[in-house]
Amino acid sequence: MAPRVLVSDELSETAVQIFRDRGVEVDFQPKLGKDKEKLAEIIGNYDGLAIRSATKATEKLIAAATNLKVIGRAGIGVDNVDIPAASRRGIIVMNTPFGNSITTAEHAIALMFAVARQLPSADSSTQAGKWEKSKFMGVEITGKTLGVIGAGNIGGIVCARAIGLKMHVLAYDPFLSKERAEEMGVTKVELDELFAKADFITLHVPLTDKTRNIIDAAALAKMKKGVRIVNCARGGLVVEQALADAIRSGHVAGAGFDVFEVEPATESPLFGLPNVVCTPHLGASTTEAQENVALQVAEQMSDYLVKGAVSNAINMPSITAEEAPILKPFIRLADVLGAFVGQVTESAIKEIEILYDGSTAGMNTRALTSAALAGLIRSQVADVNMVSAPVMIKEKGIILSEVKRDKTGVFDGYIKLTVTTANQTRSVAGTVFSDGKPRFIQIKDINLDADVGNHMVYITNTDVPGMIGFIGSTLGDAGVNIANFQLGRKDAGSDAIALLYVDGPVSEEVLDKLRANAAIRQAKLLAFNVD
Repeated sequence: MAPRVLVSDELSETAVQIFRDRGVEVDFQPKLGKDKEKLAEIIGNYDGLAIRSATKATEKLIAAATNLKVIGRAGIGVDNVDIPAASRRGIIVMNTPFGNSITTAEHAIALMFAVARQLPSADSSTQAGKWEKSKFMGVEITGKTLGVIGAGNIGGIVCARAIGLKMHVLAYDPFLSKERAEEMGVTKVELDELFAKADFITLHVPLTDKTRNIIDAAALAKMKKGVRIVNCARGGLVVEQALADAIRSGHVAGAGFDVFEVEPATESPLFGLPNVVCTPHLGASTTEAQENVALQVAEQMSDYLVKGAVSNAINMPSITAEEAPILKPFIRLADVLGAFVGQVTESAIKEIEILYDGSTAGMNTRALTSAALAGLIRSQVADVNMVSAPVMIKEKGIILSEVKRDKTGVFDGYIKLTVTTANQTRSVAGTVFSDGKPRFIQIKDINLDADVGNHMVYITNTDVPGMIGFIGSTLGDAGVNIANFQLGRKDAGSDAIALLYVDGPVSEEVLDKLRANAAIRQAKLLAFNVD
């Protein structure tokens, strides 16, 4: 059956048609986002939810979304989505960070011009029949220093536009390398230096615990007198009351704001102040941007629901459409390795290490790790997936580490999962052969080569004669057919393991007969989903 997507906010007909063209059934109800009760009533019928800003994907709505797999936000901001709640339910949250980048950057430049030349006030005065040339004395942009806080996608475009306007550009961004700054033609500086030198400051960072109130009274005091501040990023980055006080005192010459601490902004300390230009969150409001993000979200959601490709996800590693078919068998392998350890480990896990050897080290290991964690937890939480598993691991306080290394053995690439509990350390390794099927190649550091089946019996024992016959006859007497039987041991007479691929489940009664043998320390039925 085709996946179903509910579009609860306005999207263009072209965007809606993308869903249909890619085999997704669409229910287009663009006004539904404002009807919380009705939306909650029907959301359980859909695999995907496409929204703009009107729909609020709250914890309550997500709890009712029993079949939902993906929420797609046509736009960059996801303030209207409860991401932790979605992650716990295993729902991917996507946005479209690039569709409105140029539009938002241009709006920041437009506000900078408006503040530099007091354009809105001059327009109102002139249309009122006044002619106050001396009142609206402005400043030139050329030759001034622009401080850009956040030199990512949008901030980078602003930098390029500003350089074209012959401005000197200072950039503060912890993730901006010196080499990249040189390529962009900007000077990388620390925040205090930017505050001290900039004639104009523009913000282009997300709202996080680290960036909230990044411009407060203390920051404003560090800025040069006459600075002008533009914010087209997020409300809450600037303490509005502190900025209003600085404008009244004459320390700050003006400000252009498109975003506010509370939106819709019906009141703000900035309203009514001289040379403050305010717009109602218009950063993405151009015909081109609105269409671009709508098309992008339709493409991303369709690619995920139909092909398994993940793009621009907030809470999951991205998987491109090109790498999805290559990665798929290794995702299944990682899940199987996690499921094996999860089923044979009975005490609480303290640490997890995942080793990627050879070709697997160059793959999308974030996705592979997410799959391994999902398999590991599934024996405890049935509906866990690649989205929710990392969240659960983090909440449990389990230490997680990844190790990557060049090829060390006969296999082109393999994955090894090791978990540590208070009592023991368990490990399992596997690879994928040319048939695309997962195989176990090592358990407890004992080498073997075993197919993975839906039903398997795992036995640990002391290496003594007669074990193959005993295990085979015990299962045979119970009518259990063995499809594959693999053995391994460290040294003669020491620890040994047996891994049997059987045609169906084995009863606890039969397992107890195996455990009755003094040489067998553990006999456990394992279940995998490899069909």
